[in-house]
Amino acid sequence: MEFGQFQHSQMLLLLACVMWGLAGFLLTRWFWQVIRTEDLQQGAEWRYDVSRINELRRQDRFFRLFQPLIQLLARFNRAAFRDALPEIQRHINCAGLPRFWLAEEYLAKLQLIAMILLPVYIYVAVRAVGSGGILIAVVFAGLTVFLLRLRLADRAGRRLHAIKRRLPFLLDLLTLLMEAGSTFLNALAQAVEEYRGHPIAEEFGRVLADIRMGKTRYEAFSAMRDRLADDEITSIIGSVLQGETLGTPLASIFRTQADVLRIKRSQRAEMIAGEAGVNMLLPGILVMAAAVLILVGPFLMNYLYFGISM
Repeated sequence: MEFGQFQHSQMLLLLACVMWGLAGFLLTRWFWQVIRTEDLQQGAEWRYDVSRINELRRQDRFFRLFQPLIQLLARFNRAAFRDALPEIQRHINCAGLPRFWLAEEYLAKLQLIAMILLPVYIYVAVRAVGSGGILIAVVFAGLTVFLLRLRLADRAGRRLHAIKRRLPFLLDLLTLLMEAGSTFLNALAQAVEEYRGHPIAEEFGRVLADIRMGKTRYEAFSAMRDRLADDEITSIIGSVLQGETLGTPLASIFRTQADVLRIKRSQRAEMIAGEAGVNMLLPGILVMAAAVLILVGPFLMNYLYFGISM
């Protein structure tokens, strides 16, 4: 009887070892194929979508590693977060992320990061508060997605602010080059080269690339307007498109818009300076109250002490 139990346990141990080895082999094989795999083959999918996924696989290792899970979550996000996806897509464009990302896929990436961190949250929370820590860990996972989403919005806002700060100088440079006899394409190429490495060079570089690929100037600037979706930039590009439609020289439009941007910047600085006094009112009152307590407090305590002792 004991020999049979021993033999049975040995068989179970051997089976477990085989299963562990098979799982390790499959995991290693999957990881190796993910790392060294070539482009996806064209199937029944739309050709552009396959090309987009191939480019995204080249540029983002996380997407390349977890592509099936990301695309599975993306299908869920299309139905569950349909109203939030346009805003996420705008932040992706403004943040300068690869244009091959779709909003539902990027949101799936954030969700997958939270899922990967979830076991760590569960371990820490259960060790801290017991079995009720599982709910806390789930809340922390949701908070992780929310914070990553806020990080994307903050990155988009900072990049957009950098573009608007440098935009008047680029428009001035375009004006000078075009008034000196340069064509619009040559002036735009020189301006992009001058501001290489800055976000504004990336955006106007995409405008230049679109024009060189056959788009009209109207279509290229319209794409930039839709991509950034900022009120101030939209008004500037709207003036450029209107001038393009009416035949107004672009040099004069660029000069006018550069002056408008500088006026708006000075008005914004005056508004911030005016709000500073109001914002400092409450801290000033608190400082004054603390100073009064420091000065009057000892006399008041002395009076109360002797008053009680009498």
